Amino acid sequence: MNLQNLIGLVKDLTILQMTLRAVLAFIIAYTLIRISGRRSFGLHGPMDNIIVILLGAILSRGVVGASPFLHVIVASVAIVSLHRGVGRLMRIYPKFGDFAEGQKITLFEHGKFIHTNMKRALIGEEEIMHAIRKNLLTESTDQVKKIYMERNGEISIVKKHTDS
Repeated sequence: MNLQNLIGLVKDLTILQMTLRAVLAFIIAYTLIRISGRRSFGLHGPMDNIIVILLGAILSRGVVGASPFLHVIVASVAIVSLHRGVGRLMRIYPKFGDFAEGQKITLFEHGKFIHTNMKRALIGEEEIMHAIRKNLLTESTDQVKKIYMERNGEISIVKKHTDS
């Protein structure tokens, strides 16, 4: 049995051919994500989300036969290579990282909300208070030194130091 019969190189795929393509797509995706590094699923920054979306979109075309399977594999490898390259550039050149994924935004400091930064971050006081309640288990900002919106959109809270 040749490769064309096994995975199908035409748009009219049998159930077996589509299943084999799905299994191959899974193996390829798993391998590419391992090559891409833990960053892809650990940090959830804009670049990391892009790779997940693009790989899913590209590989799905191969599974359903909308694109030639070899083209799908090559495009997927290109996306993962680009992801690794941009990740390296961000590590080597922090300014490039700031451009590519942004910088953290200070939302709260010196006991006050910074409304201009909150507007820029598209976040309101209630969302920040939600993060305080969730992370510090309190309804008050008394324990809070600073609050940031990180590059990946998460809210980080820095507690005040207490003398024990």
